[in-house]
Amino acid sequence: MSLLTRDYDFTLPEGQIARYPLPNRADSRMLVLHRAERRIEHRGFRDFPEFLREGDLVVLNNTKVIPARVFSDDGRVELLFLEAAGENTWKCMVKPGRRMRVGRTVTVGGVEGRVEAVLETGERLVAFAAPVELEKVGRLPLPPYFERQCEPGDEERYQTVYAEAPGAVAAPTAGLHFTPEILARTPHAFVTLHVGAGTFKPVKEECITDHVMHRERYFISPETAAAVAAARRVVAVGTTSMRVLEARARDEGSVTPGAGSTDIFIYPGYEFRVVGALLTNFHLPKSTLLMLVSAFADRELVLEAYAEAIREGYRFYSYGDCMLVV
Repeated sequence: MSLLTRDYDFTLPEGQIARYPLPNRADSRMLVLHRAERRIEHRGFRDFPEFLREGDLVVLNNTKVIPARVFSDDGRVELLFLEAAGENTWKCMVKPGRRMRVGRTVTVGGVEGRVEAVLETGERLVAFAAPVELEKVGRLPLPPYFERQCEPGDEERYQTVYAEAPGAVAAPTAGLHFTPEILARTPHAFVTLHVGAGTFKPVKEECITDHVMHRERYFISPETAAAVAAARRVVAVGTTSMRVLEARARDEGSVTPGAGSTDIFIYPGYEFRVVGALLTNFHLPKSTLLMLVSAFADRELVLEAYAEAIREGYRFYSYGDCMLVV
């Protein structure tokens, strides 16, 4: 077990970053990692229901990405609306920061905002004179490694087919592979975790335990809590679903219904309380997401699977292929 950040690194050929989705969601490839046998199997996502056992419950994150990327009316400032921090007040990431010091103003969609504070993390608290209509002035905030702005096709494809709870600034990407037909064949329940921009933040500290994890809001319904309690095995779709379930069990003793927020950081050495299998995409080097998967499946085995995926030409990251860890 390693807690050194450098041991979660790998080299990905530029051409294997999936900057656009496949024509059909369910056509993604699926690498199946059998933990007990330390065996790798190459399948397609359409085969996912075949790996479910009697009594399994698949838990998905139904958050919806909001059009949080906004440019000021004069085009000089870019803002990423992270979360509401009061009436007409938002926590925002801004570019360039020098234009948005305390007291500076910015106009978005005809609404003036004033910088009230600069947080330690660099985000700004911006108080607007009236509500900002993000649906009219905003765009979906695509991941930085796409190296492009949102295009018309992204409006549909960078959302899961079951997205219904607005509040995320990044998609729960393991769920992007599901179609309504495959979902209908899958015994499932939903949690909500509003994915924050911190999901893309690399770990820069030499030791991963020194990394400060971002906090994200979540909700678990009574129906989902009851379904989790009754399940023989819980299959988490995505690291976000896993973090909700494990955080609630850690904090409350079991997966109870309710709302809250979590900054849980799952890395090797973590003792899993709820999740028995994980469907996830391929993640960035030195990321907290890769560390989570390494905690679930063993770091050396995960990196071996990543090396195999690279050799086999899998597509990586948000619009890429997926991995099922059983």
